[in-house]
Amino acid sequence: MIELNINNLTKYYGANKIFETISFEIKTGEHIGLVGQNGCGKTTLMKTLMGMEEHQAGEISIRKDCKLGYLDQIPEYPEATTTMDVIQMAFSKVHELRKKMNELELNMANVEQDDLEEAVKRYSRLQEQYELSGGYELETRIRKITEGLNITENLKQIQFSSLSGGEKTRIILAKLLLEEPDILLLDEPTNHLDMNTILWLENFLKDYKGAALIISHDRYFLDHVVSKMIDLNQDHAEVYLGNYSYYVEEKERRFLIALKDYENQQKKIDRMEQQIERFRIWGAMRDSEAMYKRAKVIEKRLEKMDELNRPVLGKRKMRLNQTKVDRSGKMVIESIHVKKSFDNRALLENVCLQVLFQDSVCIIGDNGCGKTTLLKILLGELEADEGTVKLGAQVKIGYLAQHVDFEDEDQTILEYFSRLHNISYGEARSQLAKVLFVKEDVNKKIKMLSGGEKSRLRLCSLTFEGVNFLVLDEPTNHLDIDSREVLEDTLLSFEGTLLFVSHDRYFIDKIASKIVVIENGMIKEYYGDYQYYQEEIKKYNDSKEVLQDRTIVKDKNSHKAEDGKNVVTKLEKVKKPNLRKIELLEASIEHMEGKLRAIEELICLHSSDSEKLNECYGKKEEISQELETAYFEYFNV
Repeated sequence: MIELNINNLTKYYGANKIFETISFEIKTGEHIGLVGQNGCGKTTLMKTLMGMEEHQAGEISIRKDCKLGYLDQIPEYPEATTTMDVIQMAFSKVHELRKKMNELELNMANVEQDDLEEAVKRYSRLQEQYELSGGYELETRIRKITEGLNITENLKQIQFSSLSGGEKTRIILAKLLLEEPDILLLDEPTNHLDMNTILWLENFLKDYKGAALIISHDRYFLDHVVSKMIDLNQDHAEVYLGNYSYYVEEKERRFLIALKDYENQQKKIDRMEQQIERFRIWGAMRDSEAMYKRAKVIEKRLEKMDELNRPVLGKRKMRLNQTKVDRSGKMVIESIHVKKSFDNRALLENVCLQVLFQDSVCIIGDNGCGKTTLLKILLGELEADEGTVKLGAQVKIGYLAQHVDFEDEDQTILEYFSRLHNISYGEARSQLAKVLFVKEDVNKKIKMLSGGEKSRLRLCSLTFEGVNFLVLDEPTNHLDIDSREVLEDTLLSFEGTLLFVSHDRYFIDKIASKIVVIENGMIKEYYGDYQYYQEEIKKYNDSKEVLQDRTIVKDKNSHKAEDGKNVVTKLEKVKKPNLRKIELLEASIEHMEGKLRAIEELICLHSSDSEKLNECYGKKEEISQELETAYFEYFNV
């Protein structure tokens, strides 16, 4: 069933066109991702669907009785309104039914016998409505949503007006999910959520029976939640029947087909124009009216042809500098028994972390667990209560903070970049253009830039300086999907070492070679990408369940079950990596990689000697297989 249909929707702000001729539909239960360049009108489209914005042309048809729910800007409530008051607003109609039932219960004690039967019938009808509305399950539903969104009992009692922006967003999201609209309109729902909460929201939306239209830069989230993508452009909406990964592949495939059609049509147009010219020349040479007529016929066919526009895969993207970096020592940075507390609360306990040359390390953990604090201690911006930090030889650090600030924000972009790097305005313009600061943009004052623009400017500086150790705190914040992909490509080709904090799982999976998890002040390391980390967590949880099951059986048989703490301790001993074996495997891998490089040099030297080449390629294949086996063993120690 079609819940909502949009046909040729057009929207202007004054003389500025936001989008036009936008058409698509939302069916019952569909979960749709809405993507497009920043500024293409995604949020405006949602507000238009809610009736918060007017449109100049086109139609919006919504099924009768279809209820829409929109994760909007934070509303204002009276000062005394608590978080729980806001959450309970999701059930205002149910509470009204309960109020009527209570009034009727009180009144029935004083009703005359003749009127009692009618009062009982009214009460029965109200009770049935109350039950159908889920009145008897309110507490269970509220607990499920609030626990999933990490809304604690303490948070429920606090005045809503005193909460942070992120906390308010979570509360409004909880209220919206409890309302269970037929169509959820979610604009960046994962903002301000930690990984565990995002994972809960993913699972909730997978099971959600209503439809959902979701704007998100979280590609991993889109991959796991949506089954349809809409790519919003200024003059049309392109529909893709799959998740985000499918959309990326299909978009490129459609582009290549469109490009081929365009090129074939251009060749046809060229041939027709050549024919027209040829027939005219022949007509003039032979004084032949027939030749002129044939030229005219082809000319009319050409005029009637619907000429295709040259397809464009995407608009201009950010291009970061690829300056060669100087190599650092093998050990880049190391923390030894680092401890840090705030207000008598231990945030970090006995943290021992070593980052080696060309590592790509991602630090993850719940909000407030100490990720940024650890980065600042490593960078020397914050002093540890105990422990030491060692910086390796020839390490040149570049740091991108979560919130980028500049000392003198009254400078223009061009003035800042030119002075900082002591280069001419011409060279500065060339570098700034790579991150899309072009023409008059470079004359903007830094204080007028958005968070994303400030991040772009700082990233441009860091890569231009040729740092060999990049430390990034939530680097994908404020970046659109295209810019995130460019950043990923840049970091994948970065020859130095990376240490970063991120909650963007798609980004982590693509960039990280090691995951460091902070939990209860301690760290645990996983030597692999995000998917590997997830698999290890699943193995751990499965093993824990098996151990618990065995413990229960043992308890039943002997009444001597070990307590849960000992079970976990034993499991941790089982899961503890064999450090000696890891060291031996690392040395073996390094040795084999060296042999491969030597063989590749021999191949270049003996390119004209077929016998020698065959011998070299044979050895290369043999070592490559051994190396693959070693890698497999290394990542499964």
